[in-house]
Amino acid sequence: MVIAIYLALAAFTAYYAYVFLGALRGVRTSLSHVLTGFGTNFFDTLGIGSFATTTAIFKFRAMTPDHLIPGTLNAGHTLPTILQAFFFITAIQVEPPTLVLMIAGATLGAWFGAAAVAGLSRRAVQLGVGGALLFAAAVLMMRQFDLFPAGGEALGLSGWKLAAAVLGNLIFGAISTLGIGFYAPCMTLVSLLGMNPAAAFPIMMGSSAFLMPVASAQFVKHKAILAPVALGLALGGLAGVPLAAFVVKSLPLDTLRWLVILVVLYAAVLMLRREESK
Repeated sequence: MVIAIYLALAAFTAYYAYVFLGALRGVRTSLSHVLTGFGTNFFDTLGIGSFATTTAIFKFRAMTPDHLIPGTLNAGHTLPTILQAFFFITAIQVEPPTLVLMIAGATLGAWFGAAAVAGLSRRAVQLGVGGALLFAAAVLMMRQFDLFPAGGEALGLSGWKLAAAVLGNLIFGAISTLGIGFYAPCMTLVSLLGMNPAAAFPIMMGSSAFLMPVASAQFVKHKAILAPVALGLALGGLAGVPLAAFVVKSLPLDTLRWLVILVVLYAAVLMLRREESK
């Protein structure tokens, strides 16, 4: 089963790389874009997350028009996220039916979600991304105060619980295309359904690794990305992930999370109050 998942992930990666590279002909990025990708994916690998922090940087540095933020986020972070999955997807053994069906649900949701988000108006995207930032700040605060559900001991689901998990992942996959991180809601769901919280990691990483190339290919095809920024995120992220995973491995992140919460809240206010771009 593990080999089958890796082979399928390799196929998804090859498909996305073909689509992504096709949109990058003649595109040049900048050092600031690469550093943004490096830093956000470095801390994502250590548990901070990348979507909210990247969105905040986009707002403060005016890197990306608001209506292109969801597509640029997804397109730029896809390859680093897949790299994380190759490193960590087998860290905890999860029952294969649960893992495969939850990944499939998230992937299907991303397919429909990306197509819908790519066609939204600028103001709708501003409101959606602003709401996503508020959600991310709330999740980070819950993590700081250890408010996530305790979970149980199960490493798989069946019956109505499995159906609920697949449906939940489908919804999370769809809304993640707006820039709402997938990891926190997925971890909360599996814990509420009685699974061991550690089992959330291969489910989260596997789901994200499959849903992101599907969603990002949609954004690329709809020309809903800013290619130079997406390229910089990808290049920087591919360097930041292995450094965090194999060299640094852990940092005292509590203080940094409080700083991220403040920055993300401020960025959310800017996004929600801003007039529609012309």
